[in-house]
Amino acid sequence: MTQFLIRLFIRQPDHAQDPKVRAAYGNLACWVGMACNLLLCLGKLTVGTLFGSIAIMADALNNLSDASSNVVSLVGFKLAAKAPDAEHPFGHARYEYLAGLAVSVTILGIGFSLLKESVVKVLHPTPVLFSWLTVAVLAASILVKLWMSGFNRTIGRIIGSETLIATAADSRNDVLSTGAVLIAAVLCRVTGWDVLDGLMGVGVAAFILISGWGLVMDTLSPLLGESPSEDLVDHIEQKVLSYPGVLGMHDLMVHDYGPGHQFASLHVELPAEQDPLEAHDLIDNIERDFFKNDNLMVTIHYDPIVTSDAAVGVLRARLTEKLRQMDPELSLHDLRIVPGRTHTNVLFDLVLPAGYAGDKVELLTQLEQFIKEQDTAYSCIIKVEQSYTAAHK
Repeated sequence: MTQFLIRLFIRQPDHAQDPKVRAAYGNLACWVGMACNLLLCLGKLTVGTLFGSIAIMADALNNLSDASSNVVSLVGFKLAAKAPDAEHPFGHARYEYLAGLAVSVTILGIGFSLLKESVVKVLHPTPVLFSWLTVAVLAASILVKLWMSGFNRTIGRIIGSETLIATAADSRNDVLSTGAVLIAAVLCRVTGWDVLDGLMGVGVAAFILISGWGLVMDTLSPLLGESPSEDLVDHIEQKVLSYPGVLGMHDLMVHDYGPGHQFASLHVELPAEQDPLEAHDLIDNIERDFFKNDNLMVTIHYDPIVTSDAAVGVLRARLTEKLRQMDPELSLHDLRIVPGRTHTNVLFDLVLPAGYAGDKVELLTQLEQFIKEQDTAYSCIIKVEQSYTAAHK
C-alpha cells in the first residue's frame, strides 16, 4: 500500500532530495495521517459515548491529537519549502522543527486533560457496557496504526524527516495504548470492576504525556544545535581522507538549518611542500564533490603540514599515543616545532570533547611534563579547543 500511494501521488519519487519532491512526500504523509486519525477518532468517540468508556474516549482524543499534529506538520512542510530570501538566506527548513515542537506541546496538553478526566472516573466509577463493536473498532485501530507506523517510517527515512520518524514512533506507541484499552474493556466485562476503565484511562494519559515529553526533547535538540550524526561525521571524514595527498582533517562543524539544509566547515591538512595552487584546486574539488553528491555546502580551510621534519612526525606520533592513553576522546592538530636560541617552542591545538569533565589544569601539566621528557629544550604552547562533533562510541 505504501509503495502504491508513493507511485500514485509522488512525481519523480527517486529524487527525494529535491525540495519539491520532499515537500510532496511530506504532504502525502500528513494527508494520509489526517484521514486515518480522523476516521479512528470518530469510530472511537461513537463507541466510547454509546458504551460509557472513558478509556476509549481518551484513546479517541489521542487520535484527534494525532490528526491535529498532522495539520501542524502539513503547515510546517509547506513553510519549510519556501525558497531562501534576503532576510533568511539559509532558507526556511527549520519551520519543520518548529512544527514538530508545536505538535509535541499539543500532545502534552491533551495528555494532561485526559489524565484529569480519567482520575475523576477512577474516583467515581460508572458502568461500562461491553460490546463486540467496541472490540472490532479497537482491533481495527490497532491494525491501522501498525500500518501507519510503517508508512511514516518509510517516508521519513526516504526524505530524512525526524518529524515523520517521530510520528511513526507515536503510531507504534498508539498500538500499545489502544491494546491496553482493549484489554480494559475485556477485563471490565469479565470482572465487573468498572474502576479498571478509569485506571486504564490514567495509564493511556500517562503514556501520552511520556511520549509527548520525549517528542518535545527530540524536536528541541536540533533547534538548540545538536551534534551531527555519527554517520554524517564518518561520511565526511572518509570522503575527505579518500583524496590523494590529504594527511588529515579537524575542526569539523556542521550547522543545521533544517532537513536538507546543512552547512559544514572543516580544516584539511596537506603537505606544506605542495604547490599552493594544486592544494587550492584539490580543496575546490572536495567542496564541489560534497555539494554535487551530498547536497552539503562545505567550506574548507587549508592547513599546511611540514612533512620533511622527522622530529615533528616522531613527536606527533608520541603525543597522539599519550593522549589515547589518557582519554581516547582527546586529539591534537597543527603541531609545530619552532627552534630558538634558548629553547624550542612546541605549539599545537588540543581538542577536548564538549562537556569535558576532566581536570584541564592537570591535563595540561601532564602534557607539558611529557613533552619536556622528550627534549629538555622543548617549551609548550598549547591552545585548547572544543570539539563540535559527538565522540564516537
